[in-house]
Amino acid sequence: MGAGHAHRLYRHGHSPVHALPPHTKLAATFAFVVVVVSTPREAMWAFGGYAALLGVVAFRARVPAGFLLKRLLIEVPFVAFAVLMPFVAEGERVDVLGMSLSVNGLWGAWNVLAKGTLGVAASVLLAATTELREILLGLQRLKLPPLLVQIASFMIRYGDVITDEMRRMRIARESRGFEASGVKHWGVLAKSAGALFIRSYERGERVHLAMVSRGYAGAMPVIDEVTASRAQWSYALALPLSALVVCVLGWTL
Repeated sequence: MGAGHAHRLYRHGHSPVHALPPHTKLAATFAFVVVVVSTPREAMWAFGGYAALLGVVAFRARVPAGFLLKRLLIEVPFVAFAVLMPFVAEGERVDVLGMSLSVNGLWGAWNVLAKGTLGVAASVLLAATTELREILLGLQRLKLPPLLVQIASFMIRYGDVITDEMRRMRIARESRGFEASGVKHWGVLAKSAGALFIRSYERGERVHLAMVSRGYAGAMPVIDEVTASRAQWSYALALPLSALVVCVLGWTL
């Protein structure tokens, strides 16, 4: 099981965070996100504390701020949604710079932006310090249903194959003078999508038959068994435990 190459979010390094077993990092990231989501939105200072904790992790992982900020752009659609909330939400209104905004909408926008950004940042740090193959091994170690792990493994392995197939089809269309410039060309694109689906389905059938002929019986063999010491677990869980302290203070203060 595994991917044959590193993904684009991964940043090669030899930091203490890179060296942690993958399942400890997965568990720590999940626990951190749960703690962040459980924090009351009114405790604005708490989210600053979470950001500081992630900054410490990025420093220990030797992940530059530019690398992290560039990949946070993936949440732009959520930012656009949050910006609209103060204008469309109902309830008490308040004037801000001459605009009538909903108080509940403002709190909702802050809630989405703060928690969403921290969750994405934690995920980016996980991806930047863990290769895809290690993530799959970590999920397997955490007892995720084997079928889901296999599906993820095949998605990673054959994603580039499908992308390359799309590239060849695009080159074939362009070599024949095709250029999508309006609604009238949607039919050609729809036929291309259908052809890609058929080719992918047929390729999946051939792969499955090849696996069955080699003894596949519904479960992939475990190639590597990843383990973690108590010290490694303690190091990985330092992030969510510190965040839990901030969360408790946010509810009590």
